[in-house]
Amino acid sequence: MPHTHITAEEMLAKLVSFPTVSDQTNLPLIDFVEDYLRGFGVSSVKTFNAEGSKASLHAVVGPNVDGGVVLSAHTDVVPVEGQTWSSDPFTLTERVGRLYGRGTADMKGFAACALAHVPKFLEADLKAPIHIALSYDEEVGCFGAPPMIARMVAEGPRPMAVIVGEPTSMKVVTGHKGIMVFKTTITGHSVHASQLDRGVSAVSAAARLVGWLDEQTARNRANADPDCLYDPPYTTLHSGVIRGGTAHNITASTCELTSDIRFLPEEGAERWETTFRAFAEQEVLPDMKAVHPECAIKIERLASVPGLVRETDGAAEGLARRLTGDNSENVVVYATEGGQFQEHALSTVVCGPGSIDQAHQPNEFIESSQLIKCAAFLDALYKTLK
Repeated sequence: MPHTHITAEEMLAKLVSFPTVSDQTNLPLIDFVEDYLRGFGVSSVKTFNAEGSKASLHAVVGPNVDGGVVLSAHTDVVPVEGQTWSSDPFTLTERVGRLYGRGTADMKGFAACALAHVPKFLEADLKAPIHIALSYDEEVGCFGAPPMIARMVAEGPRPMAVIVGEPTSMKVVTGHKGIMVFKTTITGHSVHASQLDRGVSAVSAAARLVGWLDEQTARNRANADPDCLYDPPYTTLHSGVIRGGTAHNITASTCELTSDIRFLPEEGAERWETTFRAFAEQEVLPDMKAVHPECAIKIERLASVPGLVRETDGAAEGLARRLTGDNSENVVVYATEGGQFQEHALSTVVCGPGSIDQAHQPNEFIESSQLIKCAAFLDALYKTLK
């Protein structure tokens, strides 16, 4: 790619054109970014998944010294199937000050702004670098960021702050909930429903487990701290998918639950997983095995994403507040890769263009004014590092 400047909107159009739905490869987008950066003399490092079908990218723009700032974004997007769009979701379309397309708000808008600013970063003669970190598979469990972050920290240079550019309307977010996703497979014993006492219904066992999750949420709601900033201000547990049984007159031999825990960052998810496993193994399973010894309950963790904990005198928060002028207190209930950076002792906040209200929606859009605000933020950022 020739050494050429590109606007944030032009860059966003290019990024949106790559259909990087999480079940597809993101390599064409990553290769494009790698080539784009190379055109400015900036090298980058790719960290691949086990299959080699996806990659994260990390680039250091400026001097190879400690003390820089990471601009973090994920490249994957959610599907568009089943949604009604007024225009091609993978073609950026402008209508009355809004830019429509899958990923415009969540979160290719931030990546586009960061990449479009690379020439300015280079011309600024930075004293500390600006890192660009693009991940994969955030939408399905934040699987792509941890290997990239570990490599960044191991190989250096070490940044002093991380800005995760999820859509916050350029407000500074200092905390978010974490999430754990798990699958529970229940094996019962199938008999004719008229002989119910000889069988074990996996669906009935699943109902007890779902009931326990609901009871915990109700207890958390009743004991919630009224001063907690989160909405809702407590940990929630629920099952979003249940599959089991073959006919109304056969006790179900199998049933499968997919559940999640959205936990307050100070709590962590491990204690909830431990108590759920204990209930399943000590309260539900013995009753099943008393009827048939081959009954079983298997619980598998599918994903676990740490929450973002509010830091005391955090470098990232101080920097983001100076750059935005935002002194409001903001936390969100959705998860990001921010907690994964924090796990490596990297000071982190979430701050990016667009509204989370548009994320995952048909006709997803970002206001053009949000890109302008993000550009002003990045202008202020590189000037602080000169």
